[in-house]
Amino acid sequence: MTIPIYQADAFTDKLFGGNPAAICPLTEWLPDEVMQNIAIENNLAETAFFVKNKNGYKLRWFTPEYEIDLCGHATLASAHILFTELGYTGDAIHFETVKAGTLIVSKDGDKYTMDFPSRPPIPIEPPNGLVEALGETQPLEILRSRDYFIVYESEDDIKDLSPDFFALSKMDTVGVIVTAPGKNVDFVSRFFAPGAGIPEDPVTGSAHCNLIPYWAKKLGKTKLHAFQLSARKGELWCELKGERVLMSGNAVTYLRGNIEVKG
Repeated sequence: MTIPIYQADAFTDKLFGGNPAAICPLTEWLPDEVMQNIAIENNLAETAFFVKNKNGYKLRWFTPEYEIDLCGHATLASAHILFTELGYTGDAIHFETVKAGTLIVSKDGDKYTMDFPSRPPIPIEPPNGLVEALGETQPLEILRSRDYFIVYESEDDIKDLSPDFFALSKMDTVGVIVTAPGKNVDFVSRFFAPGAGIPEDPVTGSAHCNLIPYWAKKLGKTKLHAFQLSARKGELWCELKGERVLMSGNAVTYLRGNIEVKG
């Protein structure tokens, strides 16, 4: 069986920047075990699989460890491949997902805009070891939505973090978001998910479902500019719209190929 595969860098306009995702267009779902094995073999933060339906496409994402409930960069990369490689001619793509509902991606000039659910984090008492696993700098706030959400004072605090990934992998969450006000943008962030096989994710769309409502309230504005400060770096233009968030970014294609799966 031959399965097409693409790889694209999301939230960047430069190759080797942003967050790489693998994309496999399918005519019907493969067994979950096969999709998981493809994700393990790709060894990227996420591999996306989609199947056409009457309203658009059904979409699923796998990390090297398990199927995940929401992934932004692989959704943006999937839309990029549909628009640029697979001849999609509509104005917007509707992706149906099991746990995140319908996600809409539209083309806006040279960027793609994703319409995702807002997931505001709420204050919590941190679990034992969480703050210590992130280093010696003390945070200003500790919150949680799907992921732990740690707020620091400055962009330099975020850059200087050197997490204990083994300790973070034991936390009862997909990942840990760290964030602070930016020097030249509204806010900066990093995202760690070693328990999902992703020590540090280069650019994380799902984390911005938390970041956008938090910083919109904190800064008193609904339109925000953000950087994710991983080694590959990523840039997002964001907007809070009620219970939804809009995230815009670029993407570039890196690879076109085929996977040969033996029956």
